[in-house]
Amino acid sequence: MSDHDFILVDEEDRENTREEGEKASDRGDKKNVVPADGKKEKDREDDGYEKICFICHRPESVTGKMIDLPNNITVCPDCMQRSFDAMTNGSVDLNRLMNMPGVQFFNMSDLENMQPRQQKIKKKKEKPKEFHQLDIKEIPAPHKIKARLDEYVVGQEYAKKAMSVAVYNHYKRVATGTMDDIEIEKSNMLMIGPTGSGKTYLVKTLAKLLDVPLAITDATSLTEAGYIGDDIESVVSKLLAAADNDVERAEQGIIFIDEIDKIAKKHNSNQRDVSGESVQQGMLKLLEGSEVEVPVGANSKNAMVPLTTVNTKNILFICGGAFPDLENIIRERLQKKTSMGFNAELKDKYRDDKDLLSKVTVEDLRKFGMIPEFLGRLPIIFTLKGLDKDMLVKILKEPKNAILKQYQKLLALDEVKLDFDDGALEAIAEKAMEKDTGARALRAIIEEFMLDIMYEIPKDDSIGEVTITRAYIEGTGGPVIRLRGQEMPLLG
Repeated sequence: MSDHDFILVDEEDRENTREEGEKASDRGDKKNVVPADGKKEKDREDDGYEKICFICHRPESVTGKMIDLPNNITVCPDCMQRSFDAMTNGSVDLNRLMNMPGVQFFNMSDLENMQPRQQKIKKKKEKPKEFHQLDIKEIPAPHKIKARLDEYVVGQEYAKKAMSVAVYNHYKRVATGTMDDIEIEKSNMLMIGPTGSGKTYLVKTLAKLLDVPLAITDATSLTEAGYIGDDIESVVSKLLAAADNDVERAEQGIIFIDEIDKIAKKHNSNQRDVSGESVQQGMLKLLEGSEVEVPVGANSKNAMVPLTTVNTKNILFICGGAFPDLENIIRERLQKKTSMGFNAELKDKYRDDKDLLSKVTVEDLRKFGMIPEFLGRLPIIFTLKGLDKDMLVKILKEPKNAILKQYQKLLALDEVKLDFDDGALEAIAEKAMEKDTGARALRAIIEEFMLDIMYEIPKDDSIGEVTITRAYIEGTGGPVIRLRGQEMPLLG
């Protein structure tokens, strides 16, 4: 096809195209328009932007190699093939078309002036993939894993110990394969703990320590195949995306499925349970280890999304959930042991037991709504304790990236020292206990009373130190402001 080839177009379509081109050229946004340097596309070197199909407007990264036509027009292979098919199948009769009223010839060179200015898509920079090959000698021992977790997570000693051993054994299994034909089973985990107790934070810290890809997903959006929602394979698809679509690296990653209690079997429901027991059954093959076809860059399979095969044999699955009302099931089981006689237990013995969740059994979880086959593929079950006042105070100041340390660093950039007295820390913890949302409440409380300080401090260069007091937290006083060389209390 040369610059002087002709194509047919309806007069009305031609007018619409011209109007669109004029509107696009009048736009004030010059940032993403095609550069008008007078050069043809073939003469211009790669400017870092993707080519766009003139017909379907999809970028080259989606369609594949574009076909270059004269006058800087690019068409994707799909649209070009459909055009050829329409011509060869007789769908378009050129003899009839030439005699139709309102149809005229025009030169393809006119098309460049009539087409709207296309928005450009910046190409993704190809980063060199760094695949971290697991070596059994480089896998941190359980006590080293726990020591690193201690730096970021306060308390939860049993949970950190159980997780360290399970992860160590799992990656030994991955690194060695089989030993004397003895197949080592996966160390999938189930974490049970109240909201804000650090379940997600533990997993994030663990993945950072091991330098493996991590995918965090939510079980609430998962549904049975064929229904609105995310397919079960989407959890593996997210891990593949976290590994930069490197299948080999993804097959050694960690998948954390939060809110796993939301897919419990529904009791006394007349409706079809598309997000409960059926999802548990669909996840069995993933947890145990099998080759599954997963969509690349999407949550569900469809004709427009490529598929790849991922083996989940060496993927570590960690499930977590708050399991509300599970304590009632545990309490009911414990109270049924003995109800009469000298060994009878008081009915209110377990009412205020804060460690009641640690007495959970597989039978309790089955009664909650988790099917036995699902629980059987999560052999390591451990619980996290609810946070008390002392633990909340430690969370405020002890971890490496504690909330108070973050604010101290922010004010240090303004050359201001920030301190919190013990009474202030206790007052913050008491307010967080009232909210009953665990460590999440701490951030919201601190954000509230630090707002005025972060706003006022940059105004005055003479301020050298700020001390947060209990009175300021409780609203009965203000922080202590120490100027450079003197001290002055600021009343609230």
